[in-house]
Amino acid sequence: MEQIQAEMAALNSQIQILLEERAALTINNVISAENDSPQAMVEAYRRQARENAQLSVELQGIDAAIAALEGQIKQKQGKLVRRRSPSETSQVESKELIQQQQLEEAKEVAQVHAQRINQLAGELAAEVRFLKACANQLSPMYWQIYYKPFITGFKTISVPYVRSDGEVWTIVNRIV
Repeated sequence: MEQIQAEMAALNSQIQILLEERAALTINNVISAENDSPQAMVEAYRRQARENAQLSVELQGIDAAIAALEGQIKQKQGKLVRRRSPSETSQVESKELIQQQQLEEAKEVAQVHAQRINQLAGELAAEVRFLKACANQLSPMYWQIYYKPFITGFKTISVPYVRSDGEVWTIVNRIV
């Protein structure tokens, strides 16, 4: 019985790793430096568009692997329930199993939200970089006309990012 529980924990760990990999793949990877030429920026976005077809297939593969692992977990949960003798099976154990299933379902929902936060953080970081590039371009002219900066505070701009070590989730701020 303990072996099955250990196998289930290993499967859950593998699912968590796949979910993290999936989240990392969905983050917008087009990073533009301030000094990039317009042609370099266009090429970066074109390269990302070409790679998106491969990314889509890879994400589908990860989703299929997660579904297969979740199927194995359900099989092992069924084995656990069948192996227990009638005297061992009690209301407390069935409540624990139900709570564990509810916890796993809630974690999956939270994972979806965490992935979306990370995706939006990547998009927001890119937009902040673009705004910073515009500000760097406008600032000299703005100083000449208004005698003050166009935009300030770029050194402290951060976006949230959700990460996990497999058990504990942490929300950190990444400086853009």
